[in-house]
Amino acid sequence: MADTSDFRTGLAFEWRDDVWQITDMQHVKPGKGGAFVRTTLKNVRDGRVQEENFRAGAKVEDVRVERRPHQYLYEDEYGLHFMNTETYEQFALNAENVQGREFLTEGGTIDILFRADTDEPLSTKMPTNVDLAVAETDPGLKGDTAQGGSKPATLESGAVVDVPLFIEEDDVVRVSTGSGEYVTRVSTA
Repeated sequence: MADTSDFRTGLAFEWRDDVWQITDMQHVKPGKGGAFVRTTLKNVRDGRVQEENFRAGAKVEDVRVERRPHQYLYEDEYGLHFMNTETYEQFALNAENVQGREFLTEGGTIDILFRADTDEPLSTKMPTNVDLAVAETDPGLKGDTAQGGSKPATLESGAVVDVPLFIEEDDVVRVSTGSGEYVTRVSTA
């Protein structure tokens, strides 16, 4: 159990039948009335953000969470299959529970957040940027690069992103997994 004096950014706890993590907090002592803690909470499973006030001394059940690197293996009717890179244990997650899955390729790495006491997977976190080869794109015409235009490109993972006109098939590009936008060319074919 933890009370409001134990609150700190990053603390995870069970509240309203789900696991929440404190992203921001502030102790408030108004002129009238009792003190309280104003928090911004993030639902660990679905990413919802909510502001909530807790009376001073309120108790919550703290939860230990662990982030572990996993390698993506394949997808079938049971979901996406992952392997722990340290213990080599394998398991499957539903495809809708994996954020940024359009940027996953076989052998790619993803961090999975687990509830330590039950070993239950809570959420996934892709790396900020991933490097992927361009599988298909239209050829750029000579002289088109002066305007700084863009064209759609299908990446090896199946995701479609807009890339500059000078990008060709088999080039490796860096893509932001948060915005899904082209960052830079890593290497050429």
